[in-house]
Amino acid sequence: MRSLTFVIGTGRSGSTALSRILNAHPEVLSLNEYMASVGDAAFPEGKVSGAEFWQTLFRPAPHFERMIRSGLPLPEFLYTRRPGRYSAETTGIPALSLMVLPHLTDDPDGLLDELTAAVPGWPERTAAEHHRALFDLLRGRFGRSAVVERSGYSTGWAPGLREAFPEARFVHLYRDGPDCALSMSRHPGYRTITLLREIKEHAGIDSFADLTPEHVRSLPADLAPLLDDRFEPALVRDRDLSLRRFGALWSELVTDGTEFLAALPAGRRTTLAYEDLLDKPAEELTRLAEFIGVAPEQQWLNTGSALLDHSRRGSARSLRPAQLAELTESCTPGTRALEGRPLR
Repeated sequence: MRSLTFVIGTGRSGSTALSRILNAHPEVLSLNEYMASVGDAAFPEGKVSGAEFWQTLFRPAPHFERMIRSGLPLPEFLYTRRPGRYSAETTGIPALSLMVLPHLTDDPDGLLDELTAAVPGWPERTAAEHHRALFDLLRGRFGRSAVVERSGYSTGWAPGLREAFPEARFVHLYRDGPDCALSMSRHPGYRTITLLREIKEHAGIDSFADLTPEHVRSLPADLAPLLDDRFEPALVRDRDLSLRRFGALWSELVTDGTEFLAALPAGRRTTLAYEDLLDKPAEELTRLAEFIGVAPEQQWLNTGSALLDHSRRGSARSLRPAQLAELTESCTPGTRALEGRPLR
């Protein structure tokens, strides 16, 4: 593999557009929401067979399946827009099929079949070695030289990714705090994340692996159903959630990402501000391409610039002054973290 890069960040920061831009480059294999799709389950300890590894990629993600069955699919779920042979109601949608494969091809079921024929026969090795082999297979399949994985809400995976892939480079993508936090507050995924964090706070646990039936019985009636196989979408859509909570979440994620990046060797890290990308697309995309290890071709720069949405800038200014002040205050820790460690 010539180069492997992970784009980490809060999400709601132009990251989906960045995946589309990267996918338009003829030398980049853009793995869209790969980590969000397969998660920690795809990194078991020790050595595993190809068949065991494949199951971690094929097995549907339970939390995403619940959201689809409950009528609350995320806009990032590409497979549900053009359904194929898999369904959350019957077969379950394979983890790779939901967001990763439809980003690469108009025939995700066909590509999944190709992988199903190859991966289970691989020899026993570590999960990281299996992932590298999969990246190489896809890179060769699409004739690309560089691999870039990008998932939203991904700063928590960064330390584990560095351990698994010590050769990897990292890009910390971020957006203006109040604008990003406001976008989070309107997104069903981040609203669900906030409510699940509230469940853990109520139960006094750090991980859902520690959740007991007694914990569930003690939860408020508007939270407990979110753990069911199917729930009423209004529980997520209509609940009154303070903007301050999303500002605090943005601050937490941005601080984690900034601290992670600061610990990396200079040649393996860079930052990318969404606002800089809007203001100077050719300059920033050129810098990103060179960091990834591909040429900033002019046609790609033109395509990438056209894919950027300038209408999202300054969205928080639509709030009432008191709301904006409260949201800005809750974003202050993250803003200070960014100002304190400008890494290029």
